[in-house]
Amino acid sequence: MGAATKDAGEWVDGFLFVGNRPILDFLNTRPVLAENPTELLPDVPALERWLIAAGIVNSAREKRLVKSWRNAPEAALFLKDLIAFRERLREAVLHLEGRLAPSDEFTQEVNRGLFEHRPATVLRKLEGRVIREQLLDLKRPRDLWALFFDGAADLLSEPEIDRIRQCEACVVHFIDTSKKGSRRWCSMNICGNKLKVAAYQRRKRGSQPVR
Repeated sequence: MGAATKDAGEWVDGFLFVGNRPILDFLNTRPVLAENPTELLPDVPALERWLIAAGIVNSAREKRLVKSWRNAPEAALFLKDLIAFRERLREAVLHLEGRLAPSDEFTQEVNRGLFEHRPATVLRKLEGRVIREQLLDLKRPRDLWALFFDGAADLLSEPEIDRIRQCEACVVHFIDTSKKGSRRWCSMNICGNKLKVAAYQRRKRGSQPVR
């Protein structure tokens, strides 16, 4: 599931991109804001915005096409199915983070999706090396399934499973790409500083003499 690279802690058009994988950024479209779970994909226009913010939809032709889906019943049905898939993916990711295998039912669902919506890929050179790039041939909303099933398959087969984590302070998931593999928060700006301040306040209280 290809997308533009986002800096950690970056909000783009109201969406959070800290997962280091587009499929995890998609999973994070239901964060907790003001202490309540918040759906960031409530309608098709929001999905359109997310696809553009994620760098999945880039060309002027693709943007026009996705915009034309705003009032299409097919797009509304696709979004409903996509949100349901996101929550099944969340359960699978929680299993991975607990060092457990995802359910057979979900694995089979992804396999069926890969068979029915086979992603097209090409090889191209980038900065002296060869990379595998996914092609997006959009004609109708359901064509997007290829991206989501391919992204889910990559995540479920991640060789460094211990790098898939949930933020220690919120519900956001990410894959740790740091050299030391010691990332604990969705981002320093969002939760890292908050936890550090809280830890400092605890230490400060603990160091005060008892009267």
